[in-house]
Amino acid sequence: MSTPVKTQPAIGDRIVHKVFPPINRHTLALYCGASGDHNPIHVDLDFAKAAGYPDVFTHGMLVMGYLGQALTDAVPPPRLRMFSTRFVAITQLGARLTCEGHIAEFVEHDGERCAKLALTTKDENGDLKLAGEAVIAL
Repeated sequence: MSTPVKTQPAIGDRIVHKVFPPINRHTLALYCGASGDHNPIHVDLDFAKAAGYPDVFTHGMLVMGYLGQALTDAVPPPRLRMFSTRFVAITQLGARLTCEGHIAEFVEHDGERCAKLALTTKDENGDLKLAGEAVIAL
């Protein structure tokens, strides 16, 4: 007897899942150059310590970029109708981020059947760094 093939998505289905390597100083320096965000809090240890932090920390927009990459790796960009995020916590140097997205509900968007995804980015300890949502065409 064969197992039935699931053809329709369901609430709770995981659509997005991607694990990124630990964030290192080199990644932060490259992101500074690529983004034009040269805030020293992200690359200058002395500056970060003077501001009361134990070390530099990741750009929030880099974390958002990781979530966007995970989303578009799982869902072809032409099917993406909306993507939004909310920063929850600072992402420390060395964090190993996991981005996930699950179907939260089915919606109609401009007359089209879509799914709303609940998106998260968490570090290796399970601490939430970014929350968001996306609407994708089915």
